Amino acid sequence: MLISVNTSRCLRTLILPVTSLLMLSCQPESFSTPVDAGLTQVETSSPQEQEFLGLPPSPTDPFVINTFEVDQVKVVPIVTGLANPWGMAFRQNGDILITERYTGKLRVVRAGKLLAEDVSGVPEVYSDVFRAGLMAVAVHPDDDQIVYLTYTKSIIHEDEPNQSVALTRARLVEDRLIDVEEIFVAKGVDSAIAASALLFTADKKLLMSVGGAYVFAATGEYAQDPDVHYGKLLRLNDDGSAANDNPYFSSGEYLPEVYSLGHRNQLGLAVHPETGDLWASENGPQGGDEANIIQPGANYGWPLVSFSRQYRGDWVSPAPWRAEFESPTVMWWPSIAPAGITFYDGEHFPKWQGNLFVASLLEGRIPHTGHLERIVFNSRGEEIRREGLLRNLRHRIRDVQQGPDGYLYVLTDEVDGMLLRLEPTPN
Repeated sequence: MLISVNTSRCLRTLILPVTSLLMLSCQPESFSTPVDAGLTQVETSSPQEQEFLGLPPSPTDPFVINTFEVDQVKVVPIVTGLANPWGMAFRQNGDILITERYTGKLRVVRAGKLLAEDVSGVPEVYSDVFRAGLMAVAVHPDDDQIVYLTYTKSIIHEDEPNQSVALTRARLVEDRLIDVEEIFVAKGVDSAIAASALLFTADKKLLMSVGGAYVFAATGEYAQDPDVHYGKLLRLNDDGSAANDNPYFSSGEYLPEVYSLGHRNQLGLAVHPETGDLWASENGPQGGDEANIIQPGANYGWPLVSFSRQYRGDWVSPAPWRAEFESPTVMWWPSIAPAGITFYDGEHFPKWQGNLFVASLLEGRIPHTGHLERIVFNSRGEEIRREGLLRNLRHRIRDVQQGPDGYLYVLTDEVDGMLLRLEPTPN
């Protein structure tokens, strides 16, 4: 059964210093905003909470949405019942690997079904506090039985229990991990809120973001600290060692794994299919979310410059930019909490070629406002339009990726999380 969803679309223009023009999309929906009910600190909703708040139930049947360039896009729920999924990776045999943050489980979607048993052999994951847990998953470009995972790890630091971010490599054989090896642990400590993303590039180097420069007063300075990995983007060999052509490999100015610095929390990494530019999404506290084109050795300024406010309301920095720091390529105000990102270059949606898709967890710190954002650029790479999709779901959108089949796949970060596929509807 197909359920048709009619959405109206509008665009509003906002002039901001970061660019000459930002086009922010709005997409009025056919429901009223629920009463907060004191749940602003609740990151995800159970089915019972959804009913209490008057939110729509998670769909189980395909439904259709209309977008600015493409009408009748079919949204297909592939699987439900994922417990706060974080990341996904595609294998050549059609399997989709999905991490669950708080359970610490690696799940497998096979032939459109979620396997009942999770993958065994996953390393021990620390998930005792909010936002800690199992995060990114990637497969080796030459052998997709080799799986990489990032996660929060318990450590002892100065005789006290603490946490860091670790990277493990293993071989996936018959739905179990063997030859499990922890190949990298981030230097520094964190209160388990450091986000991490993974991406293999064309040169078969592994990019790994390590967030954790999260709270300005407490941990923001990590992003500029030469002796820790927090607030940095790292570039590694496939064995977890530092790539020897990294910008600081020999200088000693920063740790040899560092590829760029001055970041807060990077949740998404993607390479532009035509230019080869590396892009990263980055969360600000209140506003000032960014998407950046990453240059090797560049400093992106956090927390010395930012367009964002601290959670208590005052500005993070006296000035939003300085000449010695890279300015954001794309910025959001209010915040949309950008997570996974991908550029579309598949054949199913020709009008979306080159568009940047951004997973949004919530907008303006308002619960249940997550969506999938589509950003359109002109031939010079300048932004000309944004559009918000899947707002009716009222889910936190955690990740978006283009699958090997050329369709877009979307993960929703809920207690009853979903894997969705976007397809064109045949004429």
